[in-house]
Amino acid sequence: MTTPLILHYAPDNASLCVRLALLALDIPFETQLVDRSINAQNGPIYMALNSNGLIPTLITPDGPIYETGAILLWLTDQKPGHIFPNVGDPNRAAGLAWLFWLSNTLHPALRMTFYPSKYIDAASIPHLLNATRSNLLGHFAQLEAHADWLDDIRVGIVQFYLALMLRWSALYGTDQSWFDLANFPRLLAFAKRFEATHLATQANLAEGLGDTIFSAPTPPCPPEGSST
Repeated sequence: MTTPLILHYAPDNASLCVRLALLALDIPFETQLVDRSINAQNGPIYMALNSNGLIPTLITPDGPIYETGAILLWLTDQKPGHIFPNVGDPNRAAGLAWLFWLSNTLHPALRMTFYPSKYIDAASIPHLLNATRSNLLGHFAQLEAHADWLDDIRVGIVQFYLALMLRWSALYGTDQSWFDLANFPRLLAFAKRFEATHLATQANLAEGLGDTIFSAPTPPCPPEGSST
């Protein structure tokens, strides 16, 4: 790959797990800030790359790629077997199942708690939030009980994706009292172990995330841009 990849990102957005994957694979890349403070994600320049107006987008020799799970899978193909089981690996089936579960179940549920007005009328928002947060607690309990990869000292794209969403759960939305990571000991141990890695340190330096990025997150203080 001779042309550097370009990651269109905003700090503490879904682009963070793409950054982690790029760093883990040691693939050269450049970043292009999508300035959320001026709603640049819905501006004509960015929408020409990603008509959904969502972050991230990765510019590759094959063209722009969006959707976080799709970007992560594309990156694993650049160095097969490094951060996701390769074709033929018996762990690949479970890895795919968890990746798509994170992308299709956990991530959309969290978005509903962050932007409820996009989904329902104002009068119904409290009901939506109560139901969605209850579902999310069930999802985290499912991870706690069944995600064997939480205990794996190796890290890969499912770990990158989950760690980001644990962080978001503690920080964003109108009320975070519904979520306490201490109620999920395996998830908490995973968060502490991962945030101590060199990858997490690099991400912290790039996006101003704090020392306890995932286990006890604080609002970011990025060198550029805004998380919201």
